[in-house]
Formats: sequence, structure tokens, C-alpha cells
Amino acid sequence: MLLAAASSAVLAAAQNAPALAQSATQTAAPDEPVYRLGQINATAQAAGGTPVGGSVLSSEDIARFNRERLDRALDLLPGVSIATTRGPRNERYVTVRGYDRFQVPLYLDGVQLYLPADNRFDLGRFLTGDLAEIQVAKGYASVLDGPGGLGGSINLVSRKPTRELEGELRTGINLDATGAFSGYLTSASAGTKQERFYVQGGIAKVEQNFFRLSDDYKPTANENGGRREGSDSRDWRVNAKFGITPNDTDEYSFNVLKQNGSKGAPLHTYDPASSQTMRYWKWPEWAVQNLSFNSRTQLGEKSYVKTRLFHSTFDNKLESYDDRRYVRQSTSRAFTSIYDDRAYGGGVELGTDLIPRNTLKGAVHVRRDEHEEFQTLYAPRFREPNQKSVEDTYSVALENTFHATGAVDVVTGASYDWRDLRKAQDWDGTNTGRFVNYPTKDMDAFNWQGAVLWRHSATGETHASVSSRTRFPTLFERFSSRFGGAVSNPGLKPERAINYEIGASEQVFGNTRLEGAVFVNDLTDAIQPVNILYNGQSVTQNRNVGSGFDRGFELSARTLLSEWLEIGGNYTLLVRTLDAAGTPEPKPTGTPTHKLFAYADLQPVEALHVVPSLEVSSTRWTSNSAQTAYYRTGAYALANLKVSYEIVKGVEAEAVVRNITDRNYQLMDGYPEEGRSFYLGARYQF
Repeated sequence: MLLAAASSAVLAAAQNAPALAQSATQTAAPDEPVYRLGQINATAQAAGGTPVGGSVLSSEDIARFNRERLDRALDLLPGVSIATTRGPRNERYVTVRGYDRFQVPLYLDGVQLYLPADNRFDLGRFLTGDLAEIQVAKGYASVLDGPGGLGGSINLVSRKPTRELEGELRTGINLDATGAFSGYLTSASAGTKQERFYVQGGIAKVEQNFFRLSDDYKPTANENGGRREGSDSRDWRVNAKFGITPNDTDEYSFNVLKQNGSKGAPLHTYDPASSQTMRYWKWPEWAVQNLSFNSRTQLGEKSYVKTRLFHSTFDNKLESYDDRRYVRQSTSRAFTSIYDDRAYGGGVELGTDLIPRNTLKGAVHVRRDEHEEFQTLYAPRFREPNQKSVEDTYSVALENTFHATGAVDVVTGASYDWRDLRKAQDWDGTNTGRFVNYPTKDMDAFNWQGAVLWRHSATGETHASVSSRTRFPTLFERFSSRFGGAVSNPGLKPERAINYEIGASEQVFGNTRLEGAVFVNDLTDAIQPVNILYNGQSVTQNRNVGSGFDRGFELSARTLLSEWLEIGGNYTLLVRTLDAAGTPEPKPTGTPTHKLFAYADLQPVEALHVVPSLEVSSTRWTSNSAQTAYYRTGAYALANLKVSYEIVKGVEAEAVVRNITDRNYQLMDGYPEEGRSFYLGARYQF
């Protein structure tokens, strides 16, 4: 259970025969509870993948630190920082070495989850209980995985059964600092692995009625303290997987996932009431459904083909109210907005070892995204006609690994991505309005990358990489009017970044493992809003006028001091420079310069685990709601404690205290985070 700067799979690769590090013929270990068909080439994998630094967060570590939501789980990793959006959207996301959610694509079992309108996924909605691992590529994401990996990638990999019958039941309750019930968690999963097929299924539900602010929070007219208004959320998730394994090398799998949720939206704590009237929002529906087919077929002794087909839907309902009691919709600021999105497509990957000392891989990706929306307005009451946008995205990629020696691999890759905008519609006005058909400007981009991996010992590796990748702008960035405050720019170009990294890992002093990386990111053509005059009004327009230069390093360590004591953690230094237009000059918001996570796992008796942990973050840039002033939020340190006890084999009771010192802190201006809280739960595995 290693929280490290480079994937623990790098060590696995180093311990296997060197020639297998990029072999097209190697298969996964049969007792591995990870759905290998759902992995992407994000990190160095023993079964084949890009031999470059990244992180893999295991299900054991997710459970060890009770991170039931994706944003909180990812915050355990070096180079990854938790963040939140301003205003009524109440969304959680993470940055990866300074790159945001637009620049780091999200995958589920290798299928990219993409919202064609704005791609603003709320990572706080995604549950982690049914995941086997989370793959995170940082800076270098293989071109074989498809378009968009400008700053890396995040892939959620589900479980795969390894025994004839296995499963897990988990339940627990959350309490606030006063002991009041604030929510609950429950999940169940079961699976079976037979000689030539397997079945896996699961269900999970997490409900939060509220969270309680720290007692050190100073009440304001908008928030009187105690239970945070608008902090409620509810999420449930079901999934099923059926796989066929006709022989030792081939596998074919059908997968279904459906997730649904709803949430409120806290108000800014001190903005005047007059500026809050556009922020009485809530989401009664947020639903994602994903159907996919994954396969791997061996072709002779030295080649393979992988296929992936998918159909995804996203349904979203946003309601805006006139008052903070969320009961009246009668003025011009009230509306109900409906999104109905669909995506379908697939990809094929071919790999071969037929060329001596080379593993050659090629991939083709095709997807169509369809976005449909309308609003119901209330003053005057009017339902807009449905507006539709359609985009097709393609990618062709080639990657070769040259096995220079038994210990050294050299990887080179290139891809060509292009996007065809078929239709982009909007509605201008109410019942006297008209359709707006935006210009359908297409775009394309060429990407390249290279890396060297040296396995200098049975337990260590050193790597260096450079990657030049692009990211296409969303429909929102090109066409959104932002309630009349912006004008469209159909000619927006893709953003581009060149990422450099040197890293190493080694097992030293017997039970101690050290890992680290130094990185530099150079971002150009960054999309930034620019103030302009349009028809006599002051508005903004997105343009490719920004650039960024980020640099830093990551260090991770874990050691067994004795049979009953393990300690570990990671540290990240991230220095960001942003060159962008605006008055005042924009700052690189949302990321701390220093970030530390440390833990200990004490096992005084076999059945008992005591796990204290510490999260430390330095100040970070934020701005007021009007973005007329930038300042730094305060640094914070959060102490946590988990105690678990195995009552009988397979049955475990656990208790958690989060933010023990009841620290009052915020990640963004005007939105304080949760104070001290408790969790009491039980877990049964069979």
C-alpha cells in the first residue's frame, strides 16, 4: 500500500524479466483483483504500458484512509491537489501538477468521460467503493490513450473477481462535531470467477445531509455557522461486469455503470445579498450511465489486438430560484436548465513484438459527442426549443519501445488528433427569440513524446521523459455567453504544453522505499478571458493569450520500522508562473506551493490498526467573486485518526476522526470547509 510518486507497478516491472517490461505478449497475473482490460497506458505496468512516472492509488489505501469520494482519494497522491469551484456550482475537482480538469482527462475503465458542453465534471460526485485502483499519469500520458492528455490523465479501474465467490459489505454513519447524525454510507459488492468466465457487481450509496463548519468560523449575514447551508448531497451507484476468458490469453468483457445524484450549493459567506441573487441554485438530478465492451485477443505468439466500444449518457438538471429558501421561481433570474448528453465510439489498439528488440503499438480512436439542452424561463414563462451540438473527435497514434538493453527501454510516440464540429446551436431570447447557429470551425493537432527507462536494479528504476500534447477547447469556452457577459470565439485554438520529467525510485535500507521526480511544464496558447468592448458593452471573450511555466518536485517514502509500525508519506513543491491578460493580472489559483501528506500505521496487536495522518497545505491564490482582487488563503494542517479492529476474520469495525483540531480553513474565497467530524462503520469481506 504505497503512496508514491511513481507507480508501484514500476517495481513489479523491474522485478520481472527486463524484456517483458513492454512485451506485447505478457498477460496479467490471474490472482490480481484489478480489471486489466480497464487499464490505460498511464503508468509503467508489468503487463505493458508506458514506462514513465505516475501514481497508482490502490483500493487498500482508499479504504485505509476512508476516502469514499474521488476528490478526497486523489488528494492522497503527490502532485495532486484538491480544489473547488467558486459560486453556486459547488463542484470539487483536483489539479495535477497545476493542470486542471480541462487539461487532465478522466477515464472509467479506459473509456474517457467527457461532457460535450463544458466538461466540468464534479469529482465529488464519484464514489470509490467499487474501484480496484486509480491510475494517475502526470505530465506524460501515452498518445495511445487518445486525445486530450495535455497534463496527464486519471483512470478509474474497477474490480475483477479472483475466487469462486467473494464480496464485501460496508456500512457507516457520519457525525458532526456535536455528535449529530449528518449522513451515511453503505455499499455491497460480490463476484465469482469460474474457469472460463467471471461476473462482478456492486451497489453503493452515500448521503450527506449537511456538514458542520468549524467552531472558529465567524458568522456572517449569509452563513451563521454550525450546519453549512446548502451542503447536502446524495449519490448512488450500481455497476455490473460479465467477462469471458476462453483461454489463457484472451478476454472479452461487457460492463454497465449507472450513477445518480443530487446536491445543494452553499452561498458565499460574505458577498452582499444583492450579488447572491443569481446563486440560489440546486441540482435535483445528476446522472451518468456508461455501457462498454472491452476485449483483448492474442494474435500468434507475438502480437495482440485490443478493442473498446462504449455508449455514455449524461443527464443534468439545474434549478435557479428567486430566494434562499429555494421555493419560488417567478422572476427573470429563475430558470430550470436541462442537459441531455450522449457519447459513443470506440478504439482499437494493435501491438507486436515481431520486430526484434522492439514493441510496436498503434491505436485509432473515434467518438461522437452530442449535447442537447433547453431552459424553462419564468418571467415571462417560456420553454426554449431544444438546442443541439454535435462533435466528432478522432485520433491516430503510434508508439514504439526499443529495448536497447536488458535494462534500458526507449519509448517514442506520436499522434494526430482532429475534431469536426458538425453543429453548434443556441437560443437567443424568449418566445420572440431565434436559433443561433455558430460557425462550425474544425481543428486538429499533432502530438509527440519520448521517454527512457533504466531499471538499474531489481528494485529500482530511473526515467526521463518529454511530452508535447494538446487540448481542444470545449463548446462552453468557444460559445457560452455567460448570461450575457461574454461573446463567442469559434476560432479558439487548442492549448499546448511541453512537459519534462526526470524521476527515480529505489528500495534502500531493507524496508525503506524512496521515490521522487523533478518536473517542468511549459504551457502555451492557454485559453483566458479577455475584457473587450462589444456593441458598446464591456464583456469578455476567450482567447489564446495565456501561458504558464510550472516547475517543482515530488518525494515519497515508506518504511517498516518494525513488524508493528509502518510510516510513510509524500511532499510536493509546485511553483507556478502565469502570464495572462486582465486587470488585475490573473494569478495561478487553486494550487498550494507546498503540500505534505504523512501517516503512520500502528499494529500493536494483530487485529488492531491505529492510523494517524496529517495533511499540510501552504497558502494558495484565490480571488473575490468579482475577480477584481487576488489574495492568498491561509495555510492549514489537518490531523486525522482512524482505528480499526478485526472482530472475527473478515469482520472489521472502524472509527475515524477527521480534522481533529477543528481547523477553520478554505480552498477558495468565501467557501469554508468542514470542521471536525466523525465516522463509525463496519466492513465485512468474504
